[in-house]
Amino acid sequence: MNKSLQILFLLLFCAGTANATKLKGHVYDKQTGEAIVGATVVLENPRRVTNTGLDGTFEFKDVKVGTAKISVSYITYRTIEKTFMILKEDNDHLKFYMESDSKSLDDITIKSNAVSSTDQGARRLEKNAPQLMNIVSGRAIEISPDLTVANVMQRISGVSIERNSNGDGQYAILRGMDKRYNYTLVNGVKIPSPDNKYRYVPLDLFPADLLDRLEVYKTLTPNLEGDAIGGAINMVMKNAPGQMQVNANVSTGYSQLFFDRKFTSYNASGINYKSPYELNGKNYSATQNDFTKGTLDYKYKNPAPNLIGSLSLSRRFLDNRLGVVLAGSYQNTYRGSNSTFYNNSVVGTDAYATITSKSYREFSEQQQRTGLHAKIDYVFNKDHQISFYNVYVNLKNQQVRDAVTTTYNKDYDPTAGNAQLVFDTRSRLTEQQIYNSTLHGDHQFFNDKFKVKWSAVYSSAKNDVPENTSISLNGLEQNFQRKRTSLVNTNPVTRRWERNTDEDLAAYLDLTYHVLEGEHKLDVMAGGLYRDKQRSSFFNNYNMAQGADHANDIYGVNFQNYTDLNLVVSNPTGAVANSLTYDATEQTASGYGMFKYTSAKLEVIGGARVEHTNQGYNLLFPAGESFPKGNQIYTDVLPSLTAKYFLTEKAQLHASYYKALNRPGFYEIVPGKVVNEEFQERGNPNLQRALADNFDLRYELFPGASEQLLVGAFYKRIKNPIEYTFQADAVRGQDIYYSPGNFGTANNYGAEVDYIKYFSKIGVKANYTYTHSRINTTKTTRVINSTTGDTEPANVNQERPLYGQSAHIANLSLLFKDTKKGWDAQVAGAYTGPRINTVSQFLNNDLWQKGFVQVDASAEKRFKGGISVFVKANNILNTPTKLFIKGTNPANNDIKEDLVKNGNTLIRSDYYGQNYLLGFRYKFN
Repeated sequence: MNKSLQILFLLLFCAGTANATKLKGHVYDKQTGEAIVGATVVLENPRRVTNTGLDGTFEFKDVKVGTAKISVSYITYRTIEKTFMILKEDNDHLKFYMESDSKSLDDITIKSNAVSSTDQGARRLEKNAPQLMNIVSGRAIEISPDLTVANVMQRISGVSIERNSNGDGQYAILRGMDKRYNYTLVNGVKIPSPDNKYRYVPLDLFPADLLDRLEVYKTLTPNLEGDAIGGAINMVMKNAPGQMQVNANVSTGYSQLFFDRKFTSYNASGINYKSPYELNGKNYSATQNDFTKGTLDYKYKNPAPNLIGSLSLSRRFLDNRLGVVLAGSYQNTYRGSNSTFYNNSVVGTDAYATITSKSYREFSEQQQRTGLHAKIDYVFNKDHQISFYNVYVNLKNQQVRDAVTTTYNKDYDPTAGNAQLVFDTRSRLTEQQIYNSTLHGDHQFFNDKFKVKWSAVYSSAKNDVPENTSISLNGLEQNFQRKRTSLVNTNPVTRRWERNTDEDLAAYLDLTYHVLEGEHKLDVMAGGLYRDKQRSSFFNNYNMAQGADHANDIYGVNFQNYTDLNLVVSNPTGAVANSLTYDATEQTASGYGMFKYTSAKLEVIGGARVEHTNQGYNLLFPAGESFPKGNQIYTDVLPSLTAKYFLTEKAQLHASYYKALNRPGFYEIVPGKVVNEEFQERGNPNLQRALADNFDLRYELFPGASEQLLVGAFYKRIKNPIEYTFQADAVRGQDIYYSPGNFGTANNYGAEVDYIKYFSKIGVKANYTYTHSRINTTKTTRVINSTTGDTEPANVNQERPLYGQSAHIANLSLLFKDTKKGWDAQVAGAYTGPRINTVSQFLNNDLWQKGFVQVDASAEKRFKGGISVFVKANNILNTPTKLFIKGTNPANNDIKEDLVKNGNTLIRSDYYGQNYLLGFRYKFN
């Protein structure tokens, strides 16, 4: 009986198998032909559900032969329903083409940001863009490990980032061109910088979750501002879609660094945002009572967990005529670093630096980052619509830097524990903010033959560093403890106020006329820009010391806390009379003319832009400077030509030439000097703008959904590049200062490869950039006079790469996506090759940053009802930033530390620790 049942079951199984088969298919966008990722595919009778993979494919196994009904649905697309016969074989070529379900109003299409913020939308924009461009979609940002725009930037081909003191990205270097050679846009409008000296915008101000997408322009067309030799960064903020959307997330986490040591903080609530000079008048004599004690009252404890959250709401009203989007983000994080710095000098006939002292520094930083975005757009009819958007970002950074410096001598042994020590502690609150408000209009006339776009813009930026407080003590102690230490030098306590504001008023106008329609299209465009910039900068400094009767007081004996100090103000009226107290102005007027020709196989865009610049300064306290006022006036003609040749529907060649400039920073042309904490810095009134010819050629292939292969080469010839170098004072040779200058002509060229490929649920994103640059600068060396036998200085030219340029940059991300089960995960690695960090005045003494790999990871699991859980992990390998000098000095062998390896001398190491986040996300759309 059992044997008979086994035979019966086997026959039934074989019969079922004979009538079952596999069902495979693809889902495409009907308009573009691109595969759609994550579409829901439903097979009826019995009901089975799956989702398309990263390559747009789906599969059902063990499907019964016969009639079947399939429906395919995806957000912003019309649902497809089909009934067909399933055969025993050949069921793997089913293709479904989905049409957009965009809402229309009097023939105006209201596009949903659910499409533009996807990877597919990003690839489509890259393909159709007139300039060479790389885009990171909003969805890719959302599921990435990155929280700020600066960290997102490192994923883009040809881009490396500079870290801040807690290890986060802060500035972007594009194709080996330092941050000064790039500009930053919000929705296509340039924003000012909160920096007190320069133009570049710190990208860590911007929370990444406010963005619809992040665009990087690597070439320019005439309708774009011309001061971007390296490129431009455009942050496209969230838009109002055709349907209501809610997106909220909250997360918490911790930094590994503070599992191993305490977090240092102080009470910043009582800080005076204005100095005694501003509060009481220029003749007021300040005393210790005019300064808060909170900046000297340090607390050592474990920090609270990080808290991060964002919320965005968007909807259209009045029959889709009115669109509204509101978005906000808040990040409260505790970060830091442990740093070891080896001070060095070049003396005598030494060719390389001699290590003179060692500083160990602990940074503790609480960052509070706030971002707000609001936009309203109204569609009057198919020919006229306006929008009004506002963006506000604010970053408060409350930092304590605790440092101990050991002076080396020949007999110093760190294992002995006894040394001459100097303790330096600095408490600093920095608040940076940017605000942008833009009223924009789009209009069409004469049956769409004539288009007008205009924008009226107000922007402001502010940087405030109130009551920056530092204190120094010294003593001979064991184990680096502050016992029996006394105040060092004549002014051991300083209080500094630094503040600057920028205000921009700008007007944009763009006109387009369609000359030809049909197979050969020709558009003629013209427009212009006027911007008035007003900058104000303020600096004040007070020095304080113990009175004569307390000059020898010892920490731990005569006073137990810095708040117990009895201090006398050495300069009671302050030091506001310096070159950082100034006003600056800049008026920029520009116009352009261009054409765009399009045929079946070719697209050409050409024209020229003219930019007139009037940049000036007014020192409010000349203090003996020979040029208390000054300005630079110049006009530049910037031609450009871009061409795309369409090889196939998915492949094209993209070539470009454009001329661009780089203007000096605002403080860089002020003829003054400022004594910083570690060196003196001077402006250069003779500094000229840099001009560059830029050539690009790129092969672009977009084979499928979110996939691409970009292979390109670039060449830049830069006249009068601006770089900072350490120089010797021509009058007082012993004084060394840091100053900007022009250095002849530099060449920068390289090649890029950008590859994205998906295999069902697995994806690979990889890019690599090789960059080679050369510039000649004058260096000082020492030679022996053959006649006298004495050593004397001599100047020589040394060829080197541009500041900040890495020869090799690479990214590799491994992705996993299971839309059916709701999983997204990735591991992302970024490599930045060695690059110059500081240019020395001495031959072969430049400070280099060692190449490093940073690895980050993230994962998200989606559940029903729009709920998701996600994790993010940054700097998994705890990769440090290490600085070194190429070469060794035998004198350093006396130091019993491991500083010399592979012919290089270690100068600095910064460790940041790992950072982890766990969070929840809710979506409704």
